[in-house]
Amino acid sequence: MWTYEKPDNLVQWWAESEKKFSDQVLFWVHDGGGGLSPLTYGAIGRRIKQVRGGLAQLGVGPGDAVGIISANRPEWAILAYGAYGRNARYVPMYEKELVNTWKYIIKDSAVQFLLVSTPAIYEKVKDFPAEIDTLKHIYIIESTGENSLTALEKMGQENPVDPLIPGPDDIAVLIYTSGTTADPKGVLLSHGNLTYNSQAGMKLFPDVNDKFVGISMLPWAHSYALSAELNAYIRWGASLGFMRDVSTLGDDIRLVKPNFLISVPRVFNKIYDGINMKMNDAGGAKKKLFDAACATARKKRELVGSGQKNPLIDLKFKVLDKLVFSKIREAMGGRVTGALTASAAMNKEIAEFFCDIGVPIFDCYGLTETAPAVTMNSPGGWRIGSVGKVLEGQKVVIDRSVVEDSADDGEIVVYGPNVMKGYHNKPQETAKVIMADGGFRTGDRGRFDKDGFLWITGRIKEQFKLQNGKYVFPAAIEEEIKLLPKVANAMIYGDGRPYNICLILPDFEVAARWAAAKGLSTLPGDLLVNEQFTQMMEQEIVAHLKKTFGGYEVPNRFLFLREDFTVDNGMLTQTLKLKRRAVLDKYQKDIDSLYAGQLG
Repeated sequence: MWTYEKPDNLVQWWAESEKKFSDQVLFWVHDGGGGLSPLTYGAIGRRIKQVRGGLAQLGVGPGDAVGIISANRPEWAILAYGAYGRNARYVPMYEKELVNTWKYIIKDSAVQFLLVSTPAIYEKVKDFPAEIDTLKHIYIIESTGENSLTALEKMGQENPVDPLIPGPDDIAVLIYTSGTTADPKGVLLSHGNLTYNSQAGMKLFPDVNDKFVGISMLPWAHSYALSAELNAYIRWGASLGFMRDVSTLGDDIRLVKPNFLISVPRVFNKIYDGINMKMNDAGGAKKKLFDAACATARKKRELVGSGQKNPLIDLKFKVLDKLVFSKIREAMGGRVTGALTASAAMNKEIAEFFCDIGVPIFDCYGLTETAPAVTMNSPGGWRIGSVGKVLEGQKVVIDRSVVEDSADDGEIVVYGPNVMKGYHNKPQETAKVIMADGGFRTGDRGRFDKDGFLWITGRIKEQFKLQNGKYVFPAAIEEEIKLLPKVANAMIYGDGRPYNICLILPDFEVAARWAAAKGLSTLPGDLLVNEQFTQMMEQEIVAHLKKTFGGYEVPNRFLFLREDFTVDNGMLTQTLKLKRRAVLDKYQKDIDSLYAGQLG
């Protein structure tokens, strides 16, 4: 049994912050007129009390399930902390999800009370109670009717109840994994799992305080954003603004002006690509100045890394930083001091670039089942390319018994107060991953360096073996391919086949510029059937990969795509991980034709 640091439950976690930061802003909400409206801890706290009372009036109590279908917004947090105060378990679901998936989760978790964000979503779920016995109440945030959130809060205001205080082993949230290779599973995370995880991570960032502002980009329905962002920011007494949509991220960042970012590599890759494209388009003196700034920053970083100093380089960097990099930081709101990233490996070149411009990106590692953080880089211990050191209170073992004998890595096994209580209603699945001694088998491969930094080397479920017996870890190859400016997305496949093939989505905006310069049609459909274009793409990719990967890892054939992998078409998880099975289901005939020597 673990001894958890207090507070070891999210009810007291909130109560302490509300008391300490009552008059400070927790959420900055878009006001519809191009500005932001503040919501204080005290104002949110009053609504949490009202929701708690309303839930009590509807019969929600210990162990019951409270569900929500909503993107991040103040009401998401209000219902969460209201449910915690009834010692109920919170079941978050994504707005952009299949109706059948909502139905499966609500039925499997036995949701009793469901809150949805809009009347449109309500219309999709209003008949669920006829099919799901446990579902008694469906309420709507954006409504004024009898089943509105406002009505629930009024009910609670008239019938207040004191909070129930959960124990650290009581379930706080039931989060369903999106599943990149298998069906979703409900992960049972306790109050102790979540409070420990936030506390352990927060200790590595002592400079973050109640004056910090963040911008919410990732769904709180995933444990990464829940622990690293929502719960941590509440404990810090800091505040959060919101990204309205991926397409408005640039404008939202400039409006919110965050001090710190919680995100995923894909976001930074897009920013990096955008900066380079803008500089290349500008050309001339502006491009030369940018290149000089990057070269000087790189030299300064190398000198620092070797323990050397060069006053001339320092002075040159100071001047170029003001002329070049400060403009980039200004475009990111002007106050960003750093970022945390997870979900996939951060490319080393891109990570070094952001470090050089004064926005260090700290990679961390974990899974939903570990609440989620296991290891983390931080200002006090940072190695680009690694995912950091093990958080205080956990133990990580590398099990080499499940990999090939010649390997210098193995499966990552985690022990600690962050390990889930199990998969809901799936004891056999739980037994597959939680060992008799409490260790959690992650399914990820990794190794430690001599200084204790963990390096991820692949995912056991995603690795595959070619006909020649060679193992391939596709994610690393894909990330390298996506560094090329003309590539928007990529997937490697070759399981049991004689060689790898690659599914490629060109960046049609960049590709159009290349085509225009050649006097060719710039239309995506025309580019995909233009052999001059496809052969050029194939040659660039192969030449690029041969610098880093073995010949057997480099793809022999290519399938060019018109449609990207997205959340909406079911090929990405909500945290932007590739659903390989979904991609294969769609393109299997085309893939088979590549191996048959024909383009299908």
